[in-house]
Amino acid sequence: MSGRFVRSSKYRHVFGRPTRKEQCYDNIRISKNAWDTNLVKANPQYLAVNWEASGGGAFAVIPLHERGRLPEQLPLFRGHKAVVLDTDWSPFDDSLIASGSDDGKVSIQTSKLGKTCSIVQAFIWRVPGNFTLRTEEGEEIRDVAPLKQLTGHSRKVGHVLFNPAAANILATSSGDYTVKIWDVEAGSPRLTLKHTDIVQSLSWSANGSLIVTTSRDKKLRIWDVRQEAPAHVSPGHAGAKNSRVTWMGEHDRIATTGFSKMSDRQLGLWDLRDPKEPVGGFQILDSISGVCMPFWDDSTQCLYLAGKGDGNIRYFEYEHDKFEYLSEYKSADPQRGIAFLPKRGVNMHENEVMRAFKTVNDSYIEPISFIVPRRAEVFQGDIYPPVVGTKPAMSAAEWFDGAEGFPPKIDLESIYEGEEPTEIRATSKPVSRVPSSSTMLSPSKKEPEPATPASAPAPTPAPAIKEPEPTKDQPPPSAATSFRGPPPSMKEQGTSIAQLASKYDDKDSSSSSAEDDTSSFEEVAKPFDRHHAPTKPVHPAESAASITRNLTSPILPTKLTGPISLSKPAPSSTAASSAASAKTAMGASEEQVTLKDIKALLESQNRTISGQTEQIAALTAEVDRLKNTIGGKM
Repeated sequence: MSGRFVRSSKYRHVFGRPTRKEQCYDNIRISKNAWDTNLVKANPQYLAVNWEASGGGAFAVIPLHERGRLPEQLPLFRGHKAVVLDTDWSPFDDSLIASGSDDGKVSIQTSKLGKTCSIVQAFIWRVPGNFTLRTEEGEEIRDVAPLKQLTGHSRKVGHVLFNPAAANILATSSGDYTVKIWDVEAGSPRLTLKHTDIVQSLSWSANGSLIVTTSRDKKLRIWDVRQEAPAHVSPGHAGAKNSRVTWMGEHDRIATTGFSKMSDRQLGLWDLRDPKEPVGGFQILDSISGVCMPFWDDSTQCLYLAGKGDGNIRYFEYEHDKFEYLSEYKSADPQRGIAFLPKRGVNMHENEVMRAFKTVNDSYIEPISFIVPRRAEVFQGDIYPPVVGTKPAMSAAEWFDGAEGFPPKIDLESIYEGEEPTEIRATSKPVSRVPSSSTMLSPSKKEPEPATPASAPAPTPAPAIKEPEPTKDQPPPSAATSFRGPPPSMKEQGTSIAQLASKYDDKDSSSSSAEDDTSSFEEVAKPFDRHHAPTKPVHPAESAASITRNLTSPILPTKLTGPISLSKPAPSSTAASSAASAKTAMGASEEQVTLKDIKALLESQNRTISGQTEQIAALTAEVDRLKNTIGGKM
């Protein structure tokens, strides 16, 4: 296991939990149209499904709490003349929904030319109060009629998408190669974004000022919507199949899915400041042929990828400007469409961070809960940060006048406790702007800060507490504490390291003497080296005898004349030199005394060794004499 590291993440063990068939939404007739759409859309109260209906297009709205097998006959939202292609819920009104279709055409009369032209419609609907699919026996089933008609496209409306920051702003894409921005209250298109081919996918930025689109011409376009012109156009995925795009919340990043020329499924991360190519290139996922549908969760910073035609859902965590793979939900049941619930609708008592609704066999819809495994039974604030609520940042009129901003957020702990959502004021973040392709800045440069309008009156400053003035030894605080300068160069880093290392170098005699004057510790004199006189070589037999004698005879101790000085050195140079000369003379006299003692010790040891040798010889002769005497008697 050496060399392997595990990345720390709160969502590393997130798992997908399927739902039993009895708790799914069964007996559903999902549209079999081949248009590339998600087929289903969800909000905390309802689930919208593109319906396979006869006699014109329709879609169904299912209350989330009405699970199980649905009735054979149920109220539908009818009004289109052809199959419904896409729907979208309003982010600020859970009962307001828009739809687009491959419509039959409505003939209108033009006032000037006296000719008829075909206009395709998008519809705005409102779910009735206390709406339910289960009616009493004998009660008449009534379909729901549209609230408002939006006419303006000349071909089928393939995508509808509400603005995430402004109320009643809707974007629709059509087969006439345009994206129209609608004022829903007025019922008229105000802006038109012209493309060169059919739009395959679109997504708003979090502040609602920008929109990104992918089209069949394999181009990725980032639009400054109110300028009605693309700020940047760059080549997208090179494959022939459809590509998808999603804006990554409040980040200035975009995620795309598509195909390579070799039909490999790809994932791309794009930097809004330099979208010429994806960050780090395209990441190959697999070789499955189904379109990959991306879904971004801004609260957990996770990206979910669901493939059409397969039952797997991968999820990644965005960190350090790349997608870190977390895990994968695997199922044997393939999906054609899928929708994810907004974060304010998840079950926080079970630590559910996301919930998906996938279509199975075009006959029922299965909820899938993505759960963080924890045993705690209290609110988990670290995995449930504040999320966008149901209050817009601005009205439609303010948005068309150029206003920008993020919608206020709500505290999920209040919902966890069963109370009314507590609103949290949106943090003031810099609004992401995209320069045009002619004035595109490099990533290393900063965009100029917007000038403060002169007409705005200066606010009256509140009385502040007077700060103490800095003294001479304490410099005043610098403005650099609020702004970060450029990183130091290699030369500056080398100079700072050399200065740091010089603190530990040995000082010269002059500096050391100056430091000794102020030192509070006494200096101990350095011990001098002692030179031993050479001795005579000793025979091995004599060395053994000397060892025996050393164990029994005392050794004379070495006497040192003159104590070691522990006093401070004199601060003056004359006293220092006299102390040095006195120390030298003392060392010479001590050396002479020591040599005399060593010579006397050696002579006494030699005399002892010779005496012991004579005693050993006498004892040996006595032993021999005793042996001869004993041998003669025997």
